[in-house]
Amino acid sequence: MERHRSFPDVLAGGVFILLGGAFVVGSLGYELGTPLRMGPGAFPLLVGALVTALGLGIVVKGLVAGELIEFGRVPWRAVGVIVAALLFFGFSVRGLGFVPTSAVTALLTTLASERMRPLTALAVAAGLTVAATLIFVVGLQLRIPLWGPWLGF
Repeated sequence: MERHRSFPDVLAGGVFILLGGAFVVGSLGYELGTPLRMGPGAFPLLVGALVTALGLGIVVKGLVAGELIEFGRVPWRAVGVIVAALLFFGFSVRGLGFVPTSAVTALLTTLASERMRPLTALAVAAGLTVAATLIFVVGLQLRIPLWGPWLGF
């Protein structure tokens, strides 16, 4: 069987490389800190490096071991909901605080799936909120208020 280069994989990998590289370059303008006391630039640097490495892997796969595939239907609802959730988090975390913003963001992202049931969505949102609070606020000691001024706290 003859293998073909996969243009969609190369294109997707290129997009990942550009986005990851932008995060890396943007993070260099912030203090990186130390591994135990991470600064505001450490997390974007790490995520950018991982996304860039993932993009490189996808490009190599597309060039070396790609296969001819056809795109299916684009899940526009899922794309829109996830983008809206990320924008909501970015614009409201300082005003609402980390806990309510994380909960609403997690709940919004569950709407991306057409098969998610309401009770399951609430359980997922609660679990992700607790996990994110424990990881970022308690574990990494990021200075993010748990409850924000928009709520009167």
